[in-house]
Amino acid sequence: MDEHRTRLAQAFDALELGKQYVFRRTFTDGDVAMFCGVTGDFNPYHQDDLFAAASPFGRRIVPGLLTASMLTHIGGMLAFLATEMHFEFLAGVGVGDTVTCTVTFTARDEARRRVTGEATCVNQDGIEVLRGTFSGRPGPSRLA
Repeated sequence: MDEHRTRLAQAFDALELGKQYVFRRTFTDGDVAMFCGVTGDFNPYHQDDLFAAASPFGRRIVPGLLTASMLTHIGGMLAFLATEMHFEFLAGVGVGDTVTCTVTFTARDEARRRVTGEATCVNQDGIEVLRGTFSGRPGPSRLA
């Protein structure tokens, strides 16, 4: 236990404010099917081609939390344990869209040993589709 606490303290001390991490992915039908199956989110905006075609989006959209999960990919690679996350969904993401997520650490709370950060997700057309903030505790990173 002491060794683990030491590694967490080292990770907190090593975290650089302003450092950015970027992850990009293209969302597929399989991604949507698996996410909806696991979460039970069978919203017709994600599942029904005819319904979605008649919507303002004009096509099926990826569940917002699937897009938001891009932050958890980056967090997982950093062994970051989130304690709070907030998202603003700005535009729909369609199947086949490629989204780039950028996470930036912005502040540290020495007393609580927590850091906060911001995230933005942008599609292949440069449109911001998601904006978020988060806080938590960094762990020993698996990224260089």
